[in-house]
Amino acid sequence: MLEPISAFYHSLNAVGRTTLITTPILLLAVVVLLVLERKFPYRKGLPFFREGLFVDLFWYTLVQSYFLQILIFGFIIAPLAAHFGTRFNLVSSWPVVAQVGFFVITHDFYIYWFHRFQHNSAFFWRTHEAHHSGKHVDWLAGSRSHIVEIIINQTIEFAPIILLGANPIVVPIKALIDAIWGMYIHANIDVKSGKLQYVINGPEMHLWHHADHEEVYYANFSTKFAFWDWIFGTAFLPKDRKPERWGLPYAFPKDYFGQHAFSVVRFDEAALAERSAVFRTYHGVRWRVLGWVGERLPSLARASA
Repeated sequence: MLEPISAFYHSLNAVGRTTLITTPILLLAVVVLLVLERKFPYRKGLPFFREGLFVDLFWYTLVQSYFLQILIFGFIIAPLAAHFGTRFNLVSSWPVVAQVGFFVITHDFYIYWFHRFQHNSAFFWRTHEAHHSGKHVDWLAGSRSHIVEIIINQTIEFAPIILLGANPIVVPIKALIDAIWGMYIHANIDVKSGKLQYVINGPEMHLWHHADHEEVYYANFSTKFAFWDWIFGTAFLPKDRKPERWGLPYAFPKDYFGQHAFSVVRFDEAALAERSAVFRTYHGVRWRVLGWVGERLPSLARASA
């Protein structure tokens, strides 16, 4: 009975076998976070089918992630590995645990500084503002990231793993850690971590980063390790209040393609719909699709529109 499953498992390489393990762990983490959001909400009354859920789940999490994985690994990292080979073979003798720890810490240090740079650069802010556009921040909100931002960050994240000679299974393990941690820090969970907040980043601190409050526009840049913010003086964590608003202080397109177009040229969706027949047609199709969904899941269509 189990022979076909066993044969399939042993036909996979090490990365494939590791992915078979990391995938159910990721799905279990999603379930756990959803339960915690319902039981211990940071922001009470936040609906599950909130605004932008369809865009975040379908376009960013499924479609964009799939094609960018092919682009980054197949057309950027693979040619780099073919060119440089194993000449930077520096970590191959390390235990896998040490390799994972090394790349988690060094990449998080890079992310802190690049993230901080994005908030202080007019050009790179255009590649990051979509991530801050959601008015409702939850476990899935972190998936909303501009294509250019993902290409830069994931190339810098995974290329060194390959070029420095790490065990290939470090890639899916590191990806799992990133995914779970990314969902956790954006989750609508009321976490009180005490002194641990000075070390480990979580919703308590990162939800402030997504708030539409002027004092946090240039604060709380850490992803995994909060000590970067405390060391470099960018931490903001008031003990006596929570944010009142989230998102951007200006209007931002709700559509996936509009959000990317907005990074190139500024426009007003309503005004553009009045002037452009093409834009009206596109949005007409979008609304008809949402209407079709609305007949089956009304709350989903209303929240995603």
